[in-house]
Amino acid sequence: MDELLRAMDVKVYWQRLNCNFAQADKIFDNCMVEAKALLSQQGVVSYIENASFLGKMGRGPEPLLVYLEEAPLVASLVDEEAVLDDLREFAHYMSTHTNFKAMVPFLQSSAAVARRLRSYELFKRYIEIVREMMDQTSVSVLGHHTTFPSPGLQDLLKQSPILLRELSLEGYKNWVDYGVKYYSTHPGRQVDYFSLQSPDSHAVMQRERHGTLLIDNERKLDAYLRGLWQDGDYLVPYSLIFDELRKPMPYYDDYGIRLPDVYDDDRGVSGINRYRATLAHMAAHRRWSQKMVVDNWSPFQRLSVETFEDSRVEYLAIQRFPGLKKIFLALHPIPDEKALELENTSLINLRLAMVSRAILDPDYQYENEDVREFVGRFFAEMERDGSKSEDMAMIALSFIGRTRRQTDALPDTYFDNTEVDYRDDNRHLWIYIEQGDDEETTFEHLDKRQNEDEVDGLPPRHYHEWDYNAQHYRPDWVSVYEALQPRGNAAVIDNLLAKNSATAKRLKAILDMLKPQDRVRVRYQEEGSELDLDVAIRSLIDFKGGAAPDPRVNMSHKTDGRNVAVSLVLDLSQSLSEKAAGCNQTILELSQEAVSLLAWTIDQVGDKFAISGFNSNTRHDVRFYHIKGYAEEWGEDVKSRLASIEPSYSTRMGGAMRHAAHYLKGQKADKKLMLILTDGEPADIDVDDEQLLIQDARQAVKELDQDGVYSYCINLDPKADEYVADIFGSQYTIIDHVDRLPEKLPEVFISLTK
Repeated sequence: MDELLRAMDVKVYWQRLNCNFAQADKIFDNCMVEAKALLSQQGVVSYIENASFLGKMGRGPEPLLVYLEEAPLVASLVDEEAVLDDLREFAHYMSTHTNFKAMVPFLQSSAAVARRLRSYELFKRYIEIVREMMDQTSVSVLGHHTTFPSPGLQDLLKQSPILLRELSLEGYKNWVDYGVKYYSTHPGRQVDYFSLQSPDSHAVMQRERHGTLLIDNERKLDAYLRGLWQDGDYLVPYSLIFDELRKPMPYYDDYGIRLPDVYDDDRGVSGINRYRATLAHMAAHRRWSQKMVVDNWSPFQRLSVETFEDSRVEYLAIQRFPGLKKIFLALHPIPDEKALELENTSLINLRLAMVSRAILDPDYQYENEDVREFVGRFFAEMERDGSKSEDMAMIALSFIGRTRRQTDALPDTYFDNTEVDYRDDNRHLWIYIEQGDDEETTFEHLDKRQNEDEVDGLPPRHYHEWDYNAQHYRPDWVSVYEALQPRGNAAVIDNLLAKNSATAKRLKAILDMLKPQDRVRVRYQEEGSELDLDVAIRSLIDFKGGAAPDPRVNMSHKTDGRNVAVSLVLDLSQSLSEKAAGCNQTILELSQEAVSLLAWTIDQVGDKFAISGFNSNTRHDVRFYHIKGYAEEWGEDVKSRLASIEPSYSTRMGGAMRHAAHYLKGQKADKKLMLILTDGEPADIDVDDEQLLIQDARQAVKELDQDGVYSYCINLDPKADEYVADIFGSQYTIIDHVDRLPEKLPEVFISLTK
């Protein structure tokens, strides 16, 4: 009954909206749920009336849609009685102005601005500032007062939430006034200023920001480093405001110590003391930390080692300068142990933050037995003389092994009161051993698991995904779980090779020409490394006979080498189980046959190559199976894995390509080739827009090209012309007759690498 009443209620409001836009119909129910939760009954009525007005302005559906989505939150943050009307009135004013295109950015950013201002008076003043900017952008032409649209207004509105996070409203107005005053007659420069791209916009912002500026205290902090730590380095500022996505942390490298350009007073600690805490932490690392080889450590293991090592150097720093403890305690968050009861959430950060706080603060109250045990082990280690980073790392690795849970791999991660913002990012701790020519990828870091369900226990690697609608990446959007493909019967592959022996024999002659010759002679050289006797004798005969001798009597040598690395990536989606047109085999069986012959071909030439397969079950579960590593021989082990591949799930191609490229880019080769064998377009069950994954795969191809990887698609879909060129450009082959795949695939490889 309640649901029926609510449905009738929504229907009444929809009738009052009196809107004919189909787009509004799709979102209206959800918007009404939010509006009723955030607004009073009178507020909902006002909300609908104002929305109805915006829908009839003649500016299309977008202003109405944005208002429906953003207005309830704005009203709940400030004053619902007035702000709903203000939003409508100012949007209408914009619609009658030459700046009507800025109406949508204004509405889109209004909730974020209201969240920063939290006051109707301030929000009203913000609207007045924007209105003043619009009205000031006018010029007089031949005595007629004509208003032109402000080139920078849309950019200003998009950047306003960021600006107001760093500036007071007064500072925001001063910053806007500067841009209007100095760039009103320079449209291009005005756009650069209001989009935060010009040096002036940065400089004026620094002038208007509050807090302790690094540039004003550089000499004082340099003296602090030199006087207390007998250390010194360049102090290089970076701005937090321009990189909200990455959220950079302090760090140091060979070029200096990187610090935020401004620190506000926080938790009772002045800005200058926050700088001192950060510098003390990094100076302690520079004095007492040792680098560690971490090629075989997982991200969770490195995170644990970082926490224990941070605590170790701070313990030593406090022993030397006891006054640091008060600052560290004030800035270190106090994690809530009760949050350990949360389900379906990654709590690795919470457990490590509890360890860090317990080490620093003897009064910290907690009950977790694992944390208690490892805090005790930390202090026992610190009481020994000569404690080193490697010793603390062993304790950290034991902690992560003891406390790790399945939920730690989930994307929903608990961060509240876990981030210690005065600490650096610890990049200085790690050593990654670069792979040599005789030390290639073989995937020993993966367990040889036979049960597919155990793949979930491996930590995922996260990759971004391109959103073509918004024209930006969705960060850490795709979770790729990698595993070693289980073994099967290697005799299956041997039988397939025997079946194609005639094709192999025909390819043999071509392959002999592709094989590299280490040294070849370059004859007929006037200058060379040695005498070419045949040419020299012929020249002597010519000379004795009275003819002009050929002076090119020397020869030299050059290396005719071939240095190619190949990554063959197989689409293992469910569609491979279908029968191929015109034959009795499935597409999977033909793919196994073709890949076997291709692997034999590449092995005959001597190129380095890897084979992998992938499928996906939403963005949270992209499976990536290693079948052959670059250093592995084409032998029984690899054949047994290839024989056991099975089709399942969907085809999220972009994430798989990025993961395969992660290994291919590490190979030392003059040419790096990625071959993608697929029977359909990129798709997944959690994506309704069919273009989304196609455009992401296209973006992945661009990324690979920028990294020096040549990608090429062999597509078995007869309808692939509709999408494959959008992804790979001209770098593809469509095989209409799938039964010819075993013959065509090696030929494609030969043509690409000859």
